[in-house]
Amino acid sequence: MSKWTLLPLLAILVVVGAVSYALANNGGGKKSPKLPSNVKSAKSVQFQGAVATPAKPAPATVLDDHLGKRVSLAGDRGKVVLLTFLYTHCPDVCPLITANLHTALTKLGAEAGKVRVVAVSVDPRGDTRSSVTAFLKAHQMTGRMEYLVGSAPQLGSVWKAWNVGSQRDASNPQFVAHSGLVYGIAASGKVTTLYPANFQPSQIVHDVPLLVQR
Repeated sequence: MSKWTLLPLLAILVVVGAVSYALANNGGGKKSPKLPSNVKSAKSVQFQGAVATPAKPAPATVLDDHLGKRVSLAGDRGKVVLLTFLYTHCPDVCPLITANLHTALTKLGAEAGKVRVVAVSVDPRGDTRSSVTAFLKAHQMTGRMEYLVGSAPQLGSVWKAWNVGSQRDASNPQFVAHSGLVYGIAASGKVTTLYPANFQPSQIVHDVPLLVQR
């Protein structure tokens, strides 16, 4: 096998390795991520996602979406909220999370009407109106995901409240290292379940009816 034949294979291996590393550092590894209000996570016999122990009210989160509409996390009690932190130029974890959320909504059918999907930007510089619009369209989430943006100080206060890390890669400024959990907020407004970046859509499909009752 020539060195020219090996080059594409090596490129594939590098990409796969990068995705695996990202998953391990965004909810797929053994190290427990920091959670809002310093709650702990535990396994549950009832939920398929991990559970927040104890369940506590979601931190106040009020930001504009990419179209300029003011959005409050507490503005629609009675619905389940699936909250995550993304950026539009992310090459691996963010598209994976978004694709799985889309699949979960599709599988939920009519039950999807009881769910809000909210993403908070971890890239105030790169997540522009046009880039978010394109991202949502590409992942068939236009009108199905509220994508919240803001200035660095505005987003920074939200990241702090949720114990979410966001750090630009010094060697590759277009990339941002960030937390990759999905938070399941029950209809009562309490953070109740937690899902890693590589969650299975079936986990959320199973848990949503339970979260509606909480």
